[in-house]
Amino acid sequence: MIKILAINPGNTSTKIGYFENEKPIFTTTVRHSTDELSKFKNFYSQLDYRFKAIDQFIAGNKIDLNGIDYFIGRGGYLKPLASGLYKINEKMIKDLQQPAFEHASNLGALIAYDFAKKYNKEAFVLDPICVDELDDISRISGHPLFERTSLFHALNQKRMARHAAEKLKKPYEKLNLIVAMLGSGISVGIHSKSRVIDVTNAVVGEGPFSPERSGAIPIMPYLKYVLDNKLNYEDAVKLLYGKGGIVAYLGTNNFSEVMEKYLTGGDENNKKVKLIVKAMAYQIAKEIAAMSVAVCGNLDAIVLTGGMANEKAFVNLIIERIKFICPKIFVFPGEDELAAMAEGVIAAKNGQIKVFDYE
Repeated sequence: MIKILAINPGNTSTKIGYFENEKPIFTTTVRHSTDELSKFKNFYSQLDYRFKAIDQFIAGNKIDLNGIDYFIGRGGYLKPLASGLYKINEKMIKDLQQPAFEHASNLGALIAYDFAKKYNKEAFVLDPICVDELDDISRISGHPLFERTSLFHALNQKRMARHAAEKLKKPYEKLNLIVAMLGSGISVGIHSKSRVIDVTNAVVGEGPFSPERSGAIPIMPYLKYVLDNKLNYEDAVKLLYGKGGIVAYLGTNNFSEVMEKYLTGGDENNKKVKLIVKAMAYQIAKEIAAMSVAVCGNLDAIVLTGGMANEKAFVNLIIERIKFICPKIFVFPGEDELAAMAEGVIAAKNGQIKVFDYE
């Protein structure tokens, strides 16, 4: 039996899960005070605070980590990498101390590595957000100064693609799948023979809008607004990432509340809600259709996953527009990164996925 502790940092909390093989023994969320977090200038400076908070939670609940075999953290913004399991080493830690992009997932490897050192065990990350399997043709943007890059929900997309392969009773390595991860950010990827050969980069302003992100907005009006209002880089980014999408249109990022209003009908405000919800579903469907071009329409299945996939009415809006592309559509609601990481460790130990040294 292999015992695993998985660690998934979010903006204001850190989820942890203890697994024996793939079986969850417990999962919990350690919440961090926003007042405390406001004292830190970036995610890296939160490392000691978060480690102590998790360590205190474990001690307070009398959880014994001495028997843990492996620690694994969610993979953050590293250099472009192949899909797989990576041993956390000093080179990875150094790269995460000064990342090119601030993201809570950058803390995953750092916290896992500190626990591994404390208990003298190995630590890993699996399918970090920087997994890059793009075809060369997918990298061309339209201007040589701005090459398209791969940043997406690789951990969840890969897991759900493998679940689809199990449903189809075929090897993932022989399938063409489109996976749409529907969360606070949305990424849509085309998985061809186990490689994500094209994907929307939900970090840099591609794809459909989402609860918190603007997606691929018209670039020239955006540039004019930024210049006319003399916005600095950070404020310009917030228009795209954090203060865009449903937040900008409806003033909330709580998609469940939005869908409650969508389903009630009625006043003029609800008409606006209905329009925005339908527009987001429309844009997601368009992105799925676009990704089918990468394999000339030769698809085995389409997968809808993520937190928003729990909203059946919203999912149906998407399905009615994409069912002509491929009749086989799987809906796997939720986004359980902890289970995905534990499954990855077991898969690596069984020789099903590759284990790499980070170089």
